[in-house]
Amino acid sequence: MTAVEVIEPVPLVDGIVFGEGPRWHNDRLWFTDGLAGRVYSVGESGDLAVEAEIEHASGLGWLPDGTLVVSTLFEPKIHHVDAQGQVSATFELNDLARMTNDLFVARDGRGYVDLYQASATGMEGAIGLVDPAGGVRIVAKGLAVPNGIALLPDGTTLVVNETKGSRILTFPVEADGSLSAPSVFADLGEHRHPDGLCVDVEGGVWVGCYDSGEFLRVVAGGTVTHRVAIDRGWAVAPALGGPDGRTLYMVVNETTEEGLVKGESTGRIMQARVAVPGVGSP
Repeated sequence: MTAVEVIEPVPLVDGIVFGEGPRWHNDRLWFTDGLAGRVYSVGESGDLAVEAEIEHASGLGWLPDGTLVVSTLFEPKIHHVDAQGQVSATFELNDLARMTNDLFVARDGRGYVDLYQASATGMEGAIGLVDPAGGVRIVAKGLAVPNGIALLPDGTTLVVNETKGSRILTFPVEADGSLSAPSVFADLGEHRHPDGLCVDVEGGVWVGCYDSGEFLRVVAGGTVTHRVAIDRGWAVAPALGGPDGRTLYMVVNETTEEGLVKGESTGRIMQARVAVPGVGSP
């Protein structure tokens, strides 16, 4: 059995409330702080900038024309944001979900978003296909809380974390954006619950296992090749970026499930250098 390589993280940014949705874009790391109602970007030196103010901001993506797309937590909405940081359109998804969460937008402008709905046994989820005009249709359902979303390097396979299912799933993507039946990319075991994810050029998937306090690089079949342990807080979401794509950015939040609902949290961004660069997804 190959030993897991342990990587030590270092701080980049602190003082946020609840970070989510990290994405490398235009030479900066972008992320949301939903409890503060902001979208931020930060450079390699740690210079923080407010890019937009959006209540409950969660997932991020960009249309081909540069329009910023923002999904929300605690309410089912998707916003389009212009270059000045102003909301240009809002799409209500009340007929499809109680709330949205993470969002991924592919280079052609088609996106995928988590859709959450309450059920008799708790929260269950679906995945919605989002067209560039804001229309949404469900393309997968019956999931145990889908979360992080990305494309594998082949460009035709969607990879999705199933938080309550403790699994990473893959879905073949059809020509019209529909999803075929899923396969299990990795079963992480009942004590690990994956939140956000990102993908590297070798098809490895970095996931944040929020309640076990670790970021893991996992390959198809479930082997863990690398691990970054977090000393405190939830390991929420990773992104690969930097000039060479080999900086792993990690969003960490100190909170509880009850505290999150109350708006009680303290967040920070950590970083570490890795060997395999990101594929730009997300």
